Amino acid sequence: MHPLMQHILNSLVYDPQKPLLFNSPFFLFFFIVVLLFYPLLVNKVKVRTWYLMLASLYFYYKTSGSFVILLLITSLINFGLGAFIYNAQSKASKRFYLWLSVFWNLGSLGYFKYTNFIITTINQIFGGQLPLYDIFLPVGISFFTFQTWSYTLDIYFGKLKPLKSFVDFTFFVSFFPQLVAGPIVRASYFIPQIHKKLSLDKDTIAKALILIFSGLIKKGVIADYLSINFVDRIFENPAFFSGLENLLGVYAYALQIYCDFSGYSDIAIGLAALLGFSLPVNFLTPYRATSVTDFWRRWHISLSTWLRDYLYIPLGGNRKGKPRQYLNLMITMLLGGLWHGASWNFVVWGGIHGLALVLDKLLLPLKIMQTKVMKVIGVIVTFHFVCFGWIFFRSPDFSSAGMMLKRIFTAFNGSIFWQWITQYRICAILILTGFVFHWMPESYNNALQKTLTKAPVILQALLLAIVIWVLFQFRSAEIQPFIYFQF
Repeated sequence: MHPLMQHILNSLVYDPQKPLLFNSPFFLFFFIVVLLFYPLLVNKVKVRTWYLMLASLYFYYKTSGSFVILLLITSLINFGLGAFIYNAQSKASKRFYLWLSVFWNLGSLGYFKYTNFIITTINQIFGGQLPLYDIFLPVGISFFTFQTWSYTLDIYFGKLKPLKSFVDFTFFVSFFPQLVAGPIVRASYFIPQIHKKLSLDKDTIAKALILIFSGLIKKGVIADYLSINFVDRIFENPAFFSGLENLLGVYAYALQIYCDFSGYSDIAIGLAALLGFSLPVNFLTPYRATSVTDFWRRWHISLSTWLRDYLYIPLGGNRKGKPRQYLNLMITMLLGGLWHGASWNFVVWGGIHGLALVLDKLLLPLKIMQTKVMKVIGVIVTFHFVCFGWIFFRSPDFSSAGMMLKRIFTAFNGSIFWQWITQYRICAILILTGFVFHWMPESYNNALQKTLTKAPVILQALLLAIVIWVLFQFRSAEIQPFIYFQF
């Protein structure tokens, strides 16, 4: 076989060393091919659904290999249980089928994500030597598990009727723009879009392209460059750096994780829009939050609202008195922390935010008459609290987190700031630029978006060329996966 043909065939097969990512050349090829035939099918709902479902399953195959079978099994089980819940004649039967859904979804997620965490914890507590299992974590399992689970929950709570077509359901679960890192799309939000007539106008296309451009810049320029050239060095060896450098590393990570994750969400929403589908907003300038409660209204909105509606409220929410409300907040945030990863660091991170949310509720009467000055102070305090939490979120273990805090508070050495600026000039420019744009008044951002939306096609094409050139200039030797792929 000709070497070129062999190379093309090899590129079509899953490679665990090179999983398919939005910021990879192969994804551009994949999406162009999808778009090439899409106009011929867009008005034929059944054919369109089959086409996008098969494309999405191939996308997940290229991302996680044979675990596409797990995706299909999870879809089939939740599809069937949704029908059983809806047709059950008694509340007890409905609850039984719902618990089967809980058992499968939490069981499969627990096996892949938490088995070794539980074994390690048991070994640490009891001094055991239980062996760990060689378990590969499927990319995006936390996202598509919560997504399929929302289907049975929405049916149980009477928000949705079950689908008659398994193809429609599989398409909802596997829709590739948001499959592996969100936003977490609820069944009641997405399913009504499957059979609607799709249409694209110039404004929608322009907004979609702007989202994709901004997402690529956030991820490929800011997040990746800061990660490789500064953040990873600090968090891997905090003891080797001064307190100032550690603090700047924390600020840089705050920007990195925001640009990485919101960048993915922007790209996902933009890609979906080009295919005629709407995905929910997942970030609303979270570092402009005036409180921790406000932060969670702005950060990873699809997860925070999922936890609110399917965990916090069913636990009782704020309906059973203040002490119970505070307990429900703590449970929700502890489990939210554990959702992010199989580590006690994530549990502590969730607990810190849980305590902050409880404190927010206790101080709520004092915040009713907030002045502009108090709001500014609230933004500064909230941002630094969130950064404090990121230390535990990013650090590999508690000792590293403790060392970082120790260096910040006991060996600050602020006199080397200008030396740091000289040594990390590009990092400093990216950090400053990133936060300036983030804290820029909303009216400025809206005006910029309107200007770009109304710009001629030639100018938009020029913008695309500039984005590609910038990404090329900042590229690393290896394409960096999105942070939330590990969750």
